Amino acid sequence: MKTLRKTLLLLCTLASSFGLSAQTVSGKLVDEQNQPLPYANVVLLSLPDSAFVNGTISGEDGTFTLDATSQNQIVKISSIGYKTVCKPVSPANIGIVQLVSDAQQLGEVVVKADLPKTRVKGDAMVTTVAGSILENAGTGNDLLNKIPGVSANEGDIKVFGAGTPEIYINGRKVRDKSELDQLASDNIKSVEVVNNPGSRYDATVNAVIRIQTKKPQGEGFGFNNRFYTGYGYGWNVLDQYNFNYRKGGFDLSGMLYGKKGYTEDRKTITQKTLLDKTWIQDSYLCTQYDMKDISAMLSLNYQFNENHSLGARYDYDRTPERHETVDPMNTLVYQDDALYEESHTTGWRNTQETRHTLNAYYNGRVGDWNIDFNADGFWSDTKNPQEMLEQFTPAGGSLEKQTVTTKNLTDNTLYATKLIFGHPLWGGNLSFGGEYTYTNRNNAYMNVEGILDNNNSNIKENSTSAFLEYARSFGKLQAQLGVRYEHLSSDYYEDGKYMDEQSRTYDNVFPSVSLNLPIGKVQTQLTYTGSIYRPSYWMLRSDIMYGNRYTYEGGNPLLRPSLINRLTLNVSYKWIYLNSRYIHGEDAITQLSRAYSEDNPTVSLHSFYNMYDSDKLYTTLTLSPTIGLWSPQFNFLLLQQWYKVETSNGTENFNNPILSFAWNNNFKLPLGISLDVDLGFDTPGDNENTKVEEGCWYANISLYKSFLKDRLSVQLKAYDLFNSYQAKSTVYSGNRLMTIKMEARRNISITLRYKFNAAKSKYKGTGAGDSQKNRM
Repeated sequence: MKTLRKTLLLLCTLASSFGLSAQTVSGKLVDEQNQPLPYANVVLLSLPDSAFVNGTISGEDGTFTLDATSQNQIVKISSIGYKTVCKPVSPANIGIVQLVSDAQQLGEVVVKADLPKTRVKGDAMVTTVAGSILENAGTGNDLLNKIPGVSANEGDIKVFGAGTPEIYINGRKVRDKSELDQLASDNIKSVEVVNNPGSRYDATVNAVIRIQTKKPQGEGFGFNNRFYTGYGYGWNVLDQYNFNYRKGGFDLSGMLYGKKGYTEDRKTITQKTLLDKTWIQDSYLCTQYDMKDISAMLSLNYQFNENHSLGARYDYDRTPERHETVDPMNTLVYQDDALYEESHTTGWRNTQETRHTLNAYYNGRVGDWNIDFNADGFWSDTKNPQEMLEQFTPAGGSLEKQTVTTKNLTDNTLYATKLIFGHPLWGGNLSFGGEYTYTNRNNAYMNVEGILDNNNSNIKENSTSAFLEYARSFGKLQAQLGVRYEHLSSDYYEDGKYMDEQSRTYDNVFPSVSLNLPIGKVQTQLTYTGSIYRPSYWMLRSDIMYGNRYTYEGGNPLLRPSLINRLTLNVSYKWIYLNSRYIHGEDAITQLSRAYSEDNPTVSLHSFYNMYDSDKLYTTLTLSPTIGLWSPQFNFLLLQQWYKVETSNGTENFNNPILSFAWNNNFKLPLGISLDVDLGFDTPGDNENTKVEEGCWYANISLYKSFLKDRLSVQLKAYDLFNSYQAKSTVYSGNRLMTIKMEARRNISITLRYKFNAAKSKYKGTGAGDSQKNRM
């Protein structure tokens, strides 16, 4: 708490020392549909020479504040695709300013394409999609895969050096990865990647991606239908129907989604474990997956005027069947290099899951105060029955059989609220608020044969947080300071009994600083953020699960969170973009293998432990020139870590760098056809406790064509055209090392999309308790 008080005092002192003599100019920007217009440039110019005095950008709610030092000054407001507006600084509260679209300006962007594709703006690296070749990428998922420092593979979104980000579309948290697939890239205005989220985000959030779509296309009824089919090991088919009805301030949106798919996971595994003796298992595993998924969404929104709107949204997701079948897994087991036994394993596992999500929100402005309130509820239950038949023949012995039947049941309940206020202060903008989350998770594990003990655990957590953030400009320098306080109380129960040692209470304070400064035509941003990694509930479970006769896997309810400090530098100049991030982690969580018990020394137990501190450096360099009809993008990525790993030979340093190269190419062909050819290569190296033993490469190709004035579009794709992306890696975890060779498989697909009077929803709920949902 002393650190919190000192930080708050520092914020107030800095603000007062720079802002006492300034006149605060404020206002709010909206588009032609009276929707907030975020991230527009707002510049203060002196008269009569129009010299630069001060500058800022509008916030997510369209508001802005800056300091005027004289009455003889004007405010110049500009944004891509809109006509520039100039306003006098008197009165100080400019009020609501509506920007209208500028078709000629947007057209120039398309023809000239001379604007930087990625630039520093506010707290993010912003990539402009409207008027660029990125409009024809396909889906939102395809688009993100072409954003510098971001990878997207079938909804698995990663930010290089930060892992899985939180994603927002027009300020609303994305809860279902299919939302990105159903979003057409030509409906997206810009993508903002925040490498170091500030204090308004939960301290567990390592990166944020904000997607802004283009303005809506009028009132009435509209729909957007997408049909996809693809073939890898088998056929996958999905259909998604989105509809929207808007009249005046009323807005109704919905979605129906269904998918049926088939795929396989084929790999060769060699596992070496040092226990009472040296055990080696050589296996070939082929798992077949039959999957069915259905989803539905309904949202209601009413906008009373440009200052007040409220609404509610309900999401339903169900996996009625995700059936996994294990083909005969043939394994040779060696004891001290001598053949010990041969085994053949067959079996199945079926996953059934149901999720309900409810969000209600109010978004408003009262005078100079901005208010954002969200309340969330989340309920889910998952059933995982499994049956495996092991047949093994000891060397020189006869065939033996063993059936292992298990069942895992999990259910989650979450309630969360979040309230954020914003207000102009001393020539800048002050934001503050808080969040409360209650979670209840039950996990039950049962083994019919009694090989492992049954277990029933329950975790109840109460999490409370508060943040304070102040941002303002000092000439060309834009500064943002913030602090976040988080209190988490976790109560742990086993079979209904309170477990004192596993129950924990945490109090943490996380500061954040962001500085933006243009140096000539070079835009620079330096940020620091303190954060935390909280172990998932799966890691904290107390049950031990059956892998095979020699391997068990379990959680660790005694795990501690890992504290993380991140320092990030972003630089952009025209079509050149550089991002470099240094991360220091304390008490890093890793997996280790140890003997299960003294009574059974042939079995290893694989679990999670807090180990050493770690340091990592991630660097991304992107070059995106435009050469006639050819738009190439060169990406160079470096991972250099300083990471200690427990191996069978003791503690070793895993410090070998990994380099990744990606060469994406877009060609504008005749008849409006867009061709994408993407090539990539990864080198061997170390990533945490994994050694990538072999380099691998890939080649993807895509054709896109729209018809009927963009109402109908067709996209053909081929991923990993030459079946070349199959790396060999070895995972070191204490007394066990496991080498895995994945089998690659090309995938060919076609996507048809038809839209009629499609318009984006006005829904403005951002959600609450997102970090706890991710841990579930």
